[in-house]
Amino acid sequence: MSAPPSRVLIVEDDEIVRTIHRTLVQATPGFLVVGEVGTLAQAERDLGTVPVDLLIVDIYLPDGSGLDWVQRLPRTGTAPDTIMITAANDLRTVQTAVRSGVLDFLIKPFDHARLAAALQRHQQRRLTPSPAQLTQHAVDRLLRHDPVTRLPKGIDALTLQRVQLLLEKRPEALSAEAAGQCLGVSRITAWRYLEYLVTLSLAEVDVQYQPTGRPLKLYRHCVPRSG
Repeated sequence: MSAPPSRVLIVEDDEIVRTIHRTLVQATPGFLVVGEVGTLAQAERDLGTVPVDLLIVDIYLPDGSGLDWVQRLPRTGTAPDTIMITAANDLRTVQTAVRSGVLDFLIKPFDHARLAAALQRHQQRRLTPSPAQLTQHAVDRLLRHDPVTRLPKGIDALTLQRVQLLLEKRPEALSAEAAGQCLGVSRITAWRYLEYLVTLSLAEVDVQYQPTGRPLKLYRHCVPRSG
């Protein structure tokens, strides 16, 4: 059974920018926009009535600072993640956002792939099982030492997300050719993304040697082990 989509509340006073945010979020599998507001007062009301998993918040809003508002939100285990998207780019503001537990900070105008990477980070944090003990890999992800947001050349965040979700949904291991057929991409493209997930310990590979021809590589989703 697949997980329910992440519910997103957008807090942005510019209607055009708000529409762009909504379009990009809703085009990303696993996300649902449950509210769009232009003021902090409206955001406060929505948070009190609508379950929210992720906030996308501007800093400069008509009735105050989005960053100050985020800092005042209760920090509990069920509190929503926050992505700041703003024109503010001074060091002090960014440092304050990071210290306040903001998941990510995007400066306008931002690259669409960069937002996709931020959404993916939220989704991975939300869907990753919570063992009693954490591996170093899991700790690194919680502390934001996350290679997914620094993608190498030739790796697109949205395609990477599609490949990872495919592995997570399939109980059986897949070859690069089978993955490519499911995703509508070439075998070589699928192989490149699968190998990258292996380097992140988000996938594992088994090699099956054939009587003739090259060995067959089969990839499956990898859940980090505790201990």
